[in-house]
Amino acid sequence: MRITWLGHATVLIDVDGVRVLTDPVLGGRIGPLTRIAAAPDEDGLDRLDVVLVSHLHADHADLRSLRRVAASTPVIVPSGAGDWMRSKGIAHVHELRAGADTEIGAVRVSATAALHDGRRWRLGAAADCVGYLVTGSTSAYFAGDTDLFEGIDALRGEVDVALLPVSGWGRTLPPGHLDPERAARAAALIAPRIAIPIHWGTFALPRPVRSGGDADAPAREFAEWCGRSAPDVEVRVLPPGESTVVS
Repeated sequence: MRITWLGHATVLIDVDGVRVLTDPVLGGRIGPLTRIAAAPDEDGLDRLDVVLVSHLHADHADLRSLRRVAASTPVIVPSGAGDWMRSKGIAHVHELRAGADTEIGAVRVSATAALHDGRRWRLGAAADCVGYLVTGSTSAYFAGDTDLFEGIDALRGEVDVALLPVSGWGRTLPPGHLDPERAARAAALIAPRIAIPIHWGTFALPRPVRSGGDADAPAREFAEWCGRSAPDVEVRVLPPGESTVVS
C-alpha cells in the first residue's frame, strides 16, 4: 500500500492495483479559505478506480475537484447524498450507508460510522456522514470528519493504517471534529499499526482574519499525544504531497 496525502482530507491510496482517492479538494480556494500548502500534484489522478466522499461539506465534497477527477470514475457517497451529487453533474454515484460495503477490483470498501454534521450548509442539502475502511492485502481507515463515537473500537484489529483528522482551519474547532488529543484517543481505541494525521496545515482564512500560529502544530501535538495514549502505534507525519509505503 502506498499512501499519498495531498492535503486536508484528500488522500490517494494505492493498494493491490486499485487507486482510491478520498474527499478530493485540489484547488487553491474553498469559499473564504485559501490554500497555504503547496498545490497538489495531480499526476495520475486521471487514472483512478474510485473516489470516496465522506460528507457534503464544501471542504470535502468540492464540486470543481470532483468534476475534474470523476468524469468517468465511480464516486461512493454516504446515504442520502446521491441525488444532490447527480444534480450537480456527478454522474457515476453510488450511495453506501454505514455498515455496508462494496467491491472495487481486489479491494473491499466499507462505510463506517462518523459523528459529524452532514448538512452542506446550515439550511442546505443533508446526508449521512461516514468514514471508509479500504481493505485489500493491507487496510486503511479514512475517518473523513468525525468526533469520537460509540463503537469506534469495533475497528480494532481491522486497520493497518488510520488516516485521522487532527484539526480544522479556523480559530476554534467545533463539535464533530477530532483535535490532536482526541485523535490520539481514537488511535488508542482502533490500535492501527500506523497512524497518519490529516486535515491540518492545508487551508486557512485569509489574512488579516487568519490568526497567527504554527500550521504544523496539530500534527506534532498528535504525535506527542499518541506517545502517551497509543505508544504502540507508529505515527507518520507527512507534509502535504508526500507519500509513504506500508508493507
